[in-house]
Amino acid sequence: MDWNDSFTSLFHRVAELHINRCFDYESGYTQEELSFLNSIGYQKREFFDFVEDYVAEGQPSKSTSLLIASVRRDFFLSQQKGKWSSKVTTKNDLPSFGEELDGIPYLPRILVKARAKLKGELDPDIMYGCGGDRNFLMKRGGIHLADFLRQVWSAAEDDAQIAQWIRTR
Repeated sequence: MDWNDSFTSLFHRVAELHINRCFDYESGYTQEELSFLNSIGYQKREFFDFVEDYVAEGQPSKSTSLLIASVRRDFFLSQQKGKWSSKVTTKNDLPSFGEELDGIPYLPRILVKARAKLKGELDPDIMYGCGGDRNFLMKRGGIHLADFLRQVWSAAEDDAQIAQWIRTR
């Protein structure tokens, strides 16, 4: 019932350590923290990337990071029944930055990333919610990262539905 408090506390702890250059995402988590991240379907690097961007750029905000984690956690528990996927989406699986879907540049790339994020399949070197993703969604009517994830979940594999949703923004 209090996973969000655990998430927020861990976010604050890691951010403080990162600000002071005292955190290594490979070895900086306690076993309890790693168990917690696992229980919500999060990888240690994935979590750290949100903290790192927050510390460096001020975004995504702590609350946005929590909302994204909430979508991932919901998908992990309800759709994946708490079991991790064995698939990994690598940089080679991502469409190029210039590829278009229904005339919308970058949409194919963020769709692949969002679906992999939902399923916990992102390679640690890829971040859903990076600056490019945030910029794309901001230019499309200020779409929230968590809202986009929920729309992708709802649309399943229907790319046209997502393109239509983006156009109505």
